[in-house]
Amino acid sequence: MTGAPDAMEGGSCPYTDGLRVLIEARLADFAFIQREDAAGLKRAAVTIVIVPLAESPAPKEPIEAAFFLTGRAAKLQRHASQLALPGGRVDPGETLEQGALRELAEELTIDLAPTAILGRLDDYPTRSGYLITPFVAWAPPDTAAVPNTAEVAKLFRIPLAELRRPDALEVFSIEESTRPVIRLLLPTLKGRVNAPTAALLYQFCEVALEGRTTRVDHFDQPAWAWR
Repeated sequence: MTGAPDAMEGGSCPYTDGLRVLIEARLADFAFIQREDAAGLKRAAVTIVIVPLAESPAPKEPIEAAFFLTGRAAKLQRHASQLALPGGRVDPGETLEQGALRELAEELTIDLAPTAILGRLDDYPTRSGYLITPFVAWAPPDTAAVPNTAEVAKLFRIPLAELRRPDALEVFSIEESTRPVIRLLLPTLKGRVNAPTAALLYQFCEVALEGRTTRVDHFDQPAWAWR
């Protein structure tokens, strides 16, 4: 893995070409786990979209990198009102990459070319019956997100640096499972994001930002997310 870079001194993650190159290199080095047999699980794909923290950064000012997190609409049939990365079920005939980019366009009106994808992480099976493939994409600085209100009730730009905070990771036990459960404390939310989203973001931080090979499929989700 690539060593600690000038692109991320301390806990900061500036939105620069250096950060993009670093993340792409680390994802290229990462031997992700791809499950060919979904064992009855429905295929889904999500995107960790890296954008500037501010929509219109001031000229010559360094700007932190961020990612989009959505609050799902309350009227959705599955996982209503939950925090999630942009994404959803992959349609028949689509590749995983095509499904991820289509869902991003449908939810946030962000149209990215396949070349915007920097890499991917491990497939993650959920208790609710999905096998999620997470992709990482780099969006141009002028990217404007327009949420589709039928699917997205809230949209957050979360600084990447919040994933690197020493107190971000929380691992705990639940009566319903013998596996540890993971969640992340993110100050922008003034609260926590739970697995499966927390597991995907934690692996992204470990692999792409910290340069460590870390697996997350042993982490479970809270019981209320199993439905």
